Amino acid sequence: MKFIVEQSALVDGVNWVSRSLSTRPIKTELLGIVIDATGDQVYLSASDLETASKSHFQAEIKDAGKVLVPGKLLAEISRSLPNKPITFALDGTRVLVTSGSAKFTLPTLAVDEYPNLPELPDTTGTLASDVFATAVSQVAIAAGRDDSLPTLTGVHVEINEETVTLAATDRYRLAVREIQWDPTTPNVSTSALLRARTIADAAKSLTGTKTVSISFAPSSSNDRLAGFAGDGKTMTSRMLDGTFPPYRHLLPQEVTSTALIEVATLLDSVRRVALVTDKTVPLRLDFNNNTLSLEAGAGEEAQATEAIEILLTGEPISIAFNPVFLADGLTAVGTKYVQISFTGPNKPAILMGKSDKDGALVENYRYLLMPMRYAS
Repeated sequence: MKFIVEQSALVDGVNWVSRSLSTRPIKTELLGIVIDATGDQVYLSASDLETASKSHFQAEIKDAGKVLVPGKLLAEISRSLPNKPITFALDGTRVLVTSGSAKFTLPTLAVDEYPNLPELPDTTGTLASDVFATAVSQVAIAAGRDDSLPTLTGVHVEINEETVTLAATDRYRLAVREIQWDPTTPNVSTSALLRARTIADAAKSLTGTKTVSISFAPSSSNDRLAGFAGDGKTMTSRMLDGTFPPYRHLLPQEVTSTALIEVATLLDSVRRVALVTDKTVPLRLDFNNNTLSLEAGAGEEAQATEAIEILLTGEPISIAFNPVFLADGLTAVGTKYVQISFTGPNKPAILMGKSDKDGALVENYRYLLMPMRYAS
């Protein structure tokens, strides 16, 4: 095997597949990246048996061949090399990597022992990569981090013809985002539960492409795979087992009061006031007379208070939230203003965005936040 490739193409491809490298492999070969040079293309692949990533790029191939090399080392070397053509050449059981005066020698692993990776299922639909990345980031923040509750570590993807609904919850908050897409077949209806880390990584990494293709294996398939693809990059991931909790009934319909607030002002205040206390201790919010008073800390401990102007419609209300979860929601809304809707001091509040004070609500994203109890 011998080929010459541009550094930028190599780094882009290696960075993509290295995301699927196993950190605790059941076999040594899963620490490696497969390099397959054939025709005028180099194909890279890596897997941890849950996800599998592949990429390909054009190269000047002198001799076709296939090798398996240590993945993390290849990624670090690729990023460190100067922006010059890079030559890869197999020499016995080692791969020589040369760029200008820089030379590296990589050991090879047993490529024959590498598992066969799954193929991408047929495309279910496509959408703009930036829309996909924004939607996933807005929802993935609400996914659980506790692996003992695997169902809550996922993003639930529900497809109903031209509408895709993403949802995630850790029991203390719930994020729901709707987006429009182009399905490949009419009347498509399906759902999947995907690891939040995996889908967030894929969405963020594919923003360099114009569109993203999303694939779901049919429910009759044993593999239960989901796939993402864009511009020479693909990733497949096994769906999570279990049923995502029903959530639509949690989104309140009857609202007793709403507060319209400038996001940047509220976010700054939340972060300042929360400095005096542990991030798991409630931040107390008092909405009254078009003023929001924020308070944290009690007794002999450090305390902080601050007041900002708001536009309150309806009844005054006092409520408390986890300050980190509140800040996450304010950031995720992604608009200049946020409308917080209340149904009571002990019931969930809903955050929705507004581009300007007198504009319409952005109804495709809802961030539900459970209140916390605090000592009065």
